[in-house]
Amino acid sequence: MTQTHTSRAAVLAKLVRFERPELSLPYAGGMDAATRAAVFGATLDEYDTAVGELAQRRDAAVQRLAQRDDVREILADPPFAAGQTVVAIGESTTADRESWFELIGALFATERPDLGLRFVNLAVSGSTTTQLLGGLGMLRRVDPSIVFCMIGANDARRTGAARLVSAEETRRNLALIRDAVAGVPRVWLAPVPVDENAIARYPYFGGAGIHWTEHDRSDTARAIADVAASDLVIDPADAEQPIALLDDGVHPSADGQFEIAVHVLRALGAGGVPRL
Repeated sequence: MTQTHTSRAAVLAKLVRFERPELSLPYAGGMDAATRAAVFGATLDEYDTAVGELAQRRDAAVQRLAQRDDVREILADPPFAAGQTVVAIGESTTADRESWFELIGALFATERPDLGLRFVNLAVSGSTTTQLLGGLGMLRRVDPSIVFCMIGANDARRTGAARLVSAEETRRNLALIRDAVAGVPRVWLAPVPVDENAIARYPYFGGAGIHWTEHDRSDTARAIADVAASDLVIDPADAEQPIALLDDGVHPSADGQFEIAVHVLRALGAGGVPRL
């Protein structure tokens, strides 16, 4: 295999991992796999291979999750009721095909199929609170029983001195999202802690003048906690193990996603999904 072919496969794997055209282009939700492959400039075989490899990695992580004693306890006394539709909205940390939400969904599908749970991932990579707010109509089509929302990381992205979305606008949008997702329990996740040095070294971020700061992330986490009020709020910064990141310093690695999944399951096990 040539170096060019290897590099192309690596780029395709990353794109397929984080990007889902059928969600970022909702009017094209009916596109078939061949069309999705073409969006990535790939053949159907290349696309299917990338998706299959990511699914294998996800399933291996789910097996690891299922072997943990604390997770077995949660599976025995689940935080979800039979037949519920569990929905996630947010950005790339959730849109990731190996995300904490994908792991939890696959875990219950394999270990507790008797519950008949339906997990629907509506997260779109790159979303800000403004973009998420504009796309909330998707929720009505899936009739959620519970909504997980992990948002805010992209609001705090800076090009030069300015945030992509001001702190005031982020707080306003969070409140509007809360009010729009009414009538069902909500669970909020704060953004993942960032590695500012890794961001600065990463050519597509630091080299392009794009950066994030941990100070901004912490501010966003506090805003979420304030706006969420009595809703359950889960902060990855409080996880038992630090959240491992990719070399870009922003996105969780597969191991990082595993730790987020554990942290979320523990939080749900401790308090359960909040009831309205």
